[in-house]
Amino acid sequence: MSQPETSAAAADDLVPKRRSTSKIWQFFGFKRDDHMQTEVICKTCKSRVATKTGNTSNLFSHRKAKHNDLYQLCSAEKSSSSGESTLVHQPKQQSISSSFESITPYPVSSRRHREITEAITRYLAKEMVPIATVGKPGFLHLMNTINKRYNIPCRTYFSRIAIPQMYEHTRDRVMLELRDVEHFACTTDLWSSRTTEPYISLTVHFIDKAFKMRSLCLQTAYFPSEHSGENIALGLREALSGWNLNEARLVCFTTDNATNMIKAAEINGWPRLQCFGHRLHLAIENAVKCDTRISRALGVCKKLVGHFSHSWKKKEALKKAQRELNLPEHGLITECPTRWGTKQQMMERILEQQRALSQVLSENLSTRHLVPSWQDIEVLESVNKALQPLQDFTDALSGEEYVSISYLLPVLRLLNTQTLAADEEDTELTCSIKTKVLGYMEAKYEDPATQTLLNIATFLDPRFKKDYIPKEQREEISLRIKSEMKEAQPAVAISSSSSSSSSSSSVGAAVSGAEAEPCQSATATSTKRMKKSLGSLLQTSVTSPSESSDHATIEAEFNSYILIPKIHSEQDPLAWWGIHKVNFPHLSKLAEKYLCVPATSTPSERLFSTSGNVVTCQRASLKPNKVDMLVFLSKNL
Repeated sequence: MSQPETSAAAADDLVPKRRSTSKIWQFFGFKRDDHMQTEVICKTCKSRVATKTGNTSNLFSHRKAKHNDLYQLCSAEKSSSSGESTLVHQPKQQSISSSFESITPYPVSSRRHREITEAITRYLAKEMVPIATVGKPGFLHLMNTINKRYNIPCRTYFSRIAIPQMYEHTRDRVMLELRDVEHFACTTDLWSSRTTEPYISLTVHFIDKAFKMRSLCLQTAYFPSEHSGENIALGLREALSGWNLNEARLVCFTTDNATNMIKAAEINGWPRLQCFGHRLHLAIENAVKCDTRISRALGVCKKLVGHFSHSWKKKEALKKAQRELNLPEHGLITECPTRWGTKQQMMERILEQQRALSQVLSENLSTRHLVPSWQDIEVLESVNKALQPLQDFTDALSGEEYVSISYLLPVLRLLNTQTLAADEEDTELTCSIKTKVLGYMEAKYEDPATQTLLNIATFLDPRFKKDYIPKEQREEISLRIKSEMKEAQPAVAISSSSSSSSSSSSVGAAVSGAEAEPCQSATATSTKRMKKSLGSLLQTSVTSPSESSDHATIEAEFNSYILIPKIHSEQDPLAWWGIHKVNFPHLSKLAEKYLCVPATSTPSERLFSTSGNVVTCQRASLKPNKVDMLVFLSKNL
């Protein structure tokens, strides 16, 4: 019997649904003894279909899933006949309002359109994404999937309108932040982009009123002039003037040791701090450059790194040897002359992977000459023992979000007494390297102005105070700090008087508010003479002695700061000053002034890393002003 005949026979055993209107019910029915018609039976397969009364969704689903061939055949027949409607289940009809909303795009002036456009602009700038991304098919498909009503503007709009507008708004916000800055420090550096266009960077560092360390990128300006000290000095002055920053408020200027930078600071008369990272890097280079043993060992390391970097087969063989010898599966490190510490990291990694390297290289006769000899291994171990502890100091002093200048004197003391001190187990080469590095570092920080700056900053750090200041200089530093406390007193007095006047005005407002309340004897109260309090009677006699005892006040504050216990070395000194600035108003001003100076010029180095991610090989045609905008937004958004 054919399938249609079987269906017809099955239909005879079932009764149709009463008062049904949907065509789907011709394929389903109920048993004759089911008077309530609660169990729906398929006429084709006689299986029970769970469905609510009058709901046909499950019936359509069952028909399509179990009997798709009959479903499609019947659908075609129904659609071809003129008098009957199609059997295919149509989706629920949308309302007029929802259909209108899904088709009508947002007006360009609408709030929603502006919000999405601003979010895309922020994404392009913050993540350093090429502006051409907004025209790529994948990005257009993404935005259309997220919101069909949003028509994304073209790339020209983002390049010429959206990003400049965001730059102006962000610049205004940064200008507003800098307006209340009393003291600040700077870092700067020169850099050449992928297209060999020269740029000069400028970052400022300050401590805000909440005693939080702040760092702001101000510019990555095109600098086509000759990189002489005179031109750099003029360019930096123009940069500070463009941001309404007064040179008199500049505490210090942290740069590398380039001659033109040193001369620029001298021409402008700005205090300058040598970058600790550059100094340490030069000290290491000076200690290892004249030793033939070290030169040979470093040459072997570079050949090893180059050999394994240019052959994927050797890399796979190295990984296999590392697994066999139970060594960490680390790759070799290439030395970069402009990155501090990469020389030591390269040597340390080769010492770590020495057995795996020897095993791989010894398998081939043509590479056996690359295996380091025992003399080379001894030299590398001696050099690594001397230099490895110095890497941690460079990393610790390169931060931007915490105080770093007050660490310099403790670090130099630690280098002298522990890290670079002679050890009985040290080889002759290790002792020689330690002596040279330590002598170089101490000689470069003997400048009196630098010593004074470091002494004051260390004293104002509640973790150290006078501990690391040479005894013969403590009296001089104390007098210098007291003198600056006296100079800072007018500002402190103004702030104190303003707070007292605001409190008195608030009290007066409360009194006037109380008088304004309805009272039965309002007229009588207004005519009464206000009685003077005891505090008001003594105000004159209390105020005049305090004005004449500035020296005693400063001495008391200074001595109190020395007598209170030092905080733990792991605590944040700025958090401590934020709590105790009420007790030490003069010293807190000096802490705000001196502790903002960075110990290294790393912020400018990081700025050029960001610039390198903006000016890529795919974006080599960016104009200098657009580079400045994009770097500024990426660092300040």
